[in-house]
Amino acid sequence: MEFLYEYGLFFAKTLTFFVAIAIIVGLVAGAATVKGKPKKGQLSVTDLTEQYQTMAEEFQQQLLGKKAFKQWQKAQSKNKTSVKPKLFVVDFNGSMDAREAESLREEVTAILAVATKEDEVLLRLESGGGVVHGYGLAASQLDRLRQQQINLTVAIDKVAASGGYMMACIGNTILAAPFAIVGSIGVIAQIPNFNKLLKKHDVDFEQFTAGEFKRTITLFGENTNKGRQKFQQELEDTHVLFKQFVQQHRPQLDIDTVATGEHWFGHQALPLNLIDTIQTSDDYVLAQMPQRHVFQVKYQLRKGLSEKVGMGSAGIVSHWWQKLIQHAWLR
Repeated sequence: MEFLYEYGLFFAKTLTFFVAIAIIVGLVAGAATVKGKPKKGQLSVTDLTEQYQTMAEEFQQQLLGKKAFKQWQKAQSKNKTSVKPKLFVVDFNGSMDAREAESLREEVTAILAVATKEDEVLLRLESGGGVVHGYGLAASQLDRLRQQQINLTVAIDKVAASGGYMMACIGNTILAAPFAIVGSIGVIAQIPNFNKLLKKHDVDFEQFTAGEFKRTITLFGENTNKGRQKFQQELEDTHVLFKQFVQQHRPQLDIDTVATGEHWFGHQALPLNLIDTIQTSDDYVLAQMPQRHVFQVKYQLRKGLSEKVGMGSAGIVSHWWQKLIQHAWLR
């Protein structure tokens, strides 16, 4: 037992040492990133039509005889000579702060540099929502396409709720898979308050502000009814702006019916006019192949060495923190 105790103490000290080092490295790397040059990225364009044709050719070669395969190749080569309008495919997998809007900005800019009014953009959108200002910016990037009269189709395969739907409603057409989650046109804020805990341990909290409503709700101070009412009013005002934004882009909606904060599955959202068609993005791309040349556009931000090290150290800390939580829970 004494051996196990000594071993456990040694392991705890070692773990503490490595966690401390990881935190220090993460802080240093984070500071270096802030002081460094602005992040740059790389734009990549993938010819999805060519990929599809190559896959079909390899499959047909296995299925057809040599003579039939040559005839099929000749028929395909005739179709390749025609110039077709383009379909640009863009993916947006949104986080809580909608930081992906930075890449979306570059992708939209690149598309606008070459697209004509005969072309189209397909946004494959997946997001459960997040901060208002982040998703407001992301939606504004999509609106740049609409302003230039570039047709925008939004496909929801899994979820586009709250801020995600704020983006989706910009589309000329909204597609959704049968069980995709759509809607959640509402606003929410959840804030813990530790004031009672601080008082219990005789800890004073002082906060200084200039302006009556500079801070309405606080984490550590004692919240007042007046502050709560003001905070609730701010949420209501944001909700009104959200509803007006959706109504502007989807005038066919009965906004009072759908802006309750509820969400619906795709087949339920269709009769409510939240979407236009039940269809997956895969089916839509395949349906467009005969009449459009399909390209995937992606802007990938480059991560500097300091950022990679910072993320790595943060991952180490997160891993061991989860381990500690797991052990505490099991006990």
